[in-house]
Amino acid sequence: MPVFRLHQNWNPLRDLEQEVDRLLKSMHLSLQGVRLGRQFPAMNLYELEKEFLVTAELPGTRLEDLDLTVADGALTLKGKRDDLAEISDQQFRRSERFHGSWQRSFPLPERVVEEELAATFTNGVLKIKLPKAPDTTPRRIEIVSDAETNGDQSQPMTTDNEI
Repeated sequence: MPVFRLHQNWNPLRDLEQEVDRLLKSMHLSLQGVRLGRQFPAMNLYELEKEFLVTAELPGTRLEDLDLTVADGALTLKGKRDDLAEISDQQFRRSERFHGSWQRSFPLPERVVEEELAATFTNGVLKIKLPKAPDTTPRRIEIVSDAETNGDQSQPMTTDNEI
């Protein structure tokens, strides 16, 4: 006689995730945004000619539930999606969409003008434009002797360690 029945919708990883969530909640800890190795929301970073473009698909997320900040060379996106808050975890037969609070943070590309960042949110898609800083091409600097800068050209330029 079997000890338990395997149901058609039984998912051992989902059960494990629920148990870990319950344990962390009981200890008042959280792994926000982490779900079995997949981070939410999935974000793409593209390099275009004049800017970098970050996109994130956020279906079911409202604009007022998003917070985008930039500090210390990092871009941080926080949000929440509680479109199913009235349904308890025990009522789900299958749950593949993330809900709850989350946070993603990643370093900005090194050539970005932070003051000119712009973001739009249309039909559940967030687009963040990161304008590239102007290219810093090497500039040749002329080296002159101390004698030339002091107006006395009778002094030869020294190559020893004399100062």
